[in-house]
Amino acid sequence: MTCVSSSMDKTVEALVQGRAALYPTETVYGVGVAVRYAADPTIIYDIKHREHRKPIAWLVDNLKDLDVYGKHVPEFARVLARTFWPGPLTLIVNASDKVPQAFQSPAGTIGLRMPNNDTALQLIAHVGCPLATSSANVSGNKAQCSFDLVDDAIKSSVGACLADVSDTAKSGVASTVVDCTGDHPVMVRTGAITISDIQALS
Repeated sequence: MTCVSSSMDKTVEALVQGRAALYPTETVYGVGVAVRYAADPTIIYDIKHREHRKPIAWLVDNLKDLDVYGKHVPEFARVLARTFWPGPLTLIVNASDKVPQAFQSPAGTIGLRMPNNDTALQLIAHVGCPLATSSANVSGNKAQCSFDLVDDAIKSSVGACLADVSDTAKSGVASTVVDCTGDHPVMVRTGAITISDIQALS
């Protein structure tokens, strides 16, 4: 049965039960799990039919989370976070001991992003932990900006679906991904934030 829009409370309940949920970000709709309550991100891979080797980034609701879930975080990563968070920038950092190994990449890293969407931030705050999140689409298909256009197969595979209460427009442009594990930032994926935006901070 296809999931219709749930309340915030019902979505929080599903996530705390370790189930996956559908929810908005400022870029596209995402599907994810609460990292404190799900043993691993396997259900996200299964819902998306995605290769398990591809790591899944976490959505956080606080700038301080960069140092909570990252270790040996370079100052340039903090500058990027202060400049572009909340926003469409994912920072890859070395994972701290607070990141379960099941959520780390094979290299021991984690991608972190603070979304610029009130509904997403409220959801993270209510759940009380980051949300491991990927775009809500079957791999190879287009990620959607509208709740109504999200694939019914995705909606029927999650424990709750949360539409954007603010009904804010989604950009449809993926977040920029920057590797911050070395001596300088390395662009992994160009998205809404360009290399020129990042270089302008130098």
